Amino acid sequence: MSNHEISVERREDGGKGASRRLRRAGKIPAVVYGGELAPVNIQLDHEKVWLASQNEWFYSSILDLNLNGDVQQVLLRDMQRHPYKQQIMHLDFQRVSENEKLRTAVPLHFVNEDVSPAGKAADVIVMHELNEVTVSCLPKDLPEFIEVDLAELAVGDIIHLSQLKLPQGVEIPELALGPDHDVAVVVAKHGRVEAEPEESGEGGAEAEAGKGE
Repeated sequence: MSNHEISVERREDGGKGASRRLRRAGKIPAVVYGGELAPVNIQLDHEKVWLASQNEWFYSSILDLNLNGDVQQVLLRDMQRHPYKQQIMHLDFQRVSENEKLRTAVPLHFVNEDVSPAGKAADVIVMHELNEVTVSCLPKDLPEFIEVDLAELAVGDIIHLSQLKLPQGVEIPELALGPDHDVAVVVAKHGRVEAEPEESGEGGAEAEAGKGE
């Protein structure tokens, strides 16, 4: 697990007016909650956070929020964006405890599809039914992504949740709900072959000729 540290500042003023002033000053209003501590209002530099938000890890990894040397580990739980501007309006972070399991979505990375039997076949469609999966684990075991190796994927194959290779200490809670929840992650199947239009027989030709009479 990589470390991703983001500097933050304490935010004293609340309300919509204060938030608007922060945004005009290039800051993002945010809140940190959870654990045994009270919620804290903070602010972050918009430019730095915007750059970080272009990376996948920003949404699925544990972040180290650094408030003047006081570092708290958090997960991003909500992001509000402007409807048309490239602007982050508000962020919600949840504290994590090193001794308590957390539940969060982790992206799936599909590899070796192009060298697989299914990937090499011209008439085969490889469908990624899921792009992320919710896992449960201790913070120290949280992976930034889960790799799905498709090197052996053949036509007709289906890879289910239960077939994913998970890092040690990582579980998929959905699987504990029963076989019906062992959903497909990847499906390789033949593409649709459109039927050729039927040629007009003699009757069809005669009908056309009759129309002109």
